[in-house]
Amino acid sequence: MINIGLTGWGDHPDVYSPGSKKTERLIDYSSHFPIVELDSTFYAVQPERNITKWINETPDGFQFIVKAYQGMTGHQRGENPFESEEAMFEAYIKSIRPMKEAGKLAMVLLQFPPWFDCKKEHVEQIREIAEKLKEFDLAIEFRHQSWYAPELREKTLDFLRENNLIHSVCDEPQAGEGSIPLVPVSTRKDKVLVRLHGRNVHGWLSPGHGQKWREVRYLYDYNKEELAEISRAAESLNETTDQVYVIFNNNSGGHAAGNAKAFKELNSLEYDNLAPKQMDLFEGGF
Repeated sequence: MINIGLTGWGDHPDVYSPGSKKTERLIDYSSHFPIVELDSTFYAVQPERNITKWINETPDGFQFIVKAYQGMTGHQRGENPFESEEAMFEAYIKSIRPMKEAGKLAMVLLQFPPWFDCKKEHVEQIREIAEKLKEFDLAIEFRHQSWYAPELREKTLDFLRENNLIHSVCDEPQAGEGSIPLVPVSTRKDKVLVRLHGRNVHGWLSPGHGQKWREVRYLYDYNKEELAEISRAAESLNETTDQVYVIFNNNSGGHAAGNAKAFKELNSLEYDNLAPKQMDLFEGGF
């Protein structure tokens, strides 16, 4: 089964009901897509009230792909707010465990930084993190090209298989060692993740500064031919894997929702676990 979703639910005007409140956006979102990537967990370990709210606002069967906290994957800059690494992992696990217990946690996404290259030290680091988070299904996303070098690609995929880790298949600009190729291979029979970052080579290489970083880096609108290419990759993965999770992350210009809907139509996908769409108060006239 191919499941389509977006990164976050707070910045996709195309999916909101007329007059809906900001606090209702996840409800609106879940009437269009069966999965979502939760990236607020990357910036901060979320309080229990937030996790509980999101569980309650989504229909049965709705799935969250939850991003790992930045301090766990080497992105942390500045002072870590936790007393120790152990305390950090304990807090994160406690935070997201209710989502797993509710049957709504598809996986935890461990996205490593562009400087996290393929070497023994980093392989061991992945093993250590996987052991600490062993109660969850874990997806690994590399961002350094060395993991897919001709002499290392199969070893990388075998490493993921041997450790029961989900391969995060990425479509992104081909812009040197800080980007990875599209490798549509699943390392588990039950789940695989596909993340679509767009193909803005200029923005990937020169993303700007401060808050403008995201505005440029993920600014891209997939055309029909590119969506067809990605569809073929997703269909190939669907032949070997029970659940294919496809996330559109190209939302700098608001293109993600439109691309996702076009992808859904292209593949004739329908979902029966969506929330009912909210009715416009004046729909149908008087």
